[in-house]
Amino acid sequence: MRFTDSHCHLAEPVWQNNLPSVLSEAEAAGVYRFLVPATAPHDWQQVADLPERPSANQQIRIAFGIHPWFAADISEQNWQSLETLLQQYPQAWVGEAGLDYLQQHKAAWAVQQQVFIRQLELAQRLKRRIIVHNVKASAAVIAAVKAANFTQGGIIHAFSGSLEEAESLIRYGFYIGIGSLLLNPTAKKVRQAAAKLPPERIVLETDSPFMLKNAVNTPANIRRIAAETAALRGISIEELSRQTEKNINLLFADGITPPETPTS
Repeated sequence: MRFTDSHCHLAEPVWQNNLPSVLSEAEAAGVYRFLVPATAPHDWQQVADLPERPSANQQIRIAFGIHPWFAADISEQNWQSLETLLQQYPQAWVGEAGLDYLQQHKAAWAVQQQVFIRQLELAQRLKRRIIVHNVKASAAVIAAVKAANFTQGGIIHAFSGSLEEAESLIRYGFYIGIGSLLLNPTAKKVRQAAAKLPPERIVLETDSPFMLKNAVNTPANIRRIAAETAALRGISIEELSRQTEKNINLLFADGITPPETPTS
């Protein structure tokens, strides 16, 4: 079995001295491919440098974007740098972009919307997929997608809404990221979505190193997330692996295929 972690922050300082061992641990758990988003100008170059660091057995895809938490701090020069990076890395996605409507971010709602729409427009113009951070903002995300005439698709990262919200986002071309929230037995909405979503629209993620209380999350935890998702859906983990890898391959659409290995 092979898995892709469709959202992990491998350029975070916590990995500075032990990234090779973290990737080896992930590989031992069957996780061989990673989609790594940047969040703001301060980490764009670190993310850009990541594909040169891992071993030949691991594949890292990257994305450059502006997380909604940093939307108020972006200059016009930053926008120019973002477009230059995306042109320099033609396989890179846009992201992590999106909207976060939790209480502590309310003051920046209008700015978040402007920055998100501009990233959607940039992704549309460059024909790139996008990674969307969506916290209590599904209706606003859909409104922004419409405003930008965005048709390239992408991933709704760390989905935490209802099955109905997920289905609405799917209609606009998105895949749904099922992640570490699923490991919380009280996360009823997420667990319902993981159980009922169309199989051809599910991808797996950790949001490493974040999302776990009192522990550093690692990409190896994809195996736990996969096992929980498979159990909720009443299928084998092998079947889930085949389906989610097919989904990621379609999203990447770059000819990468998982290495042939015995089922374990």
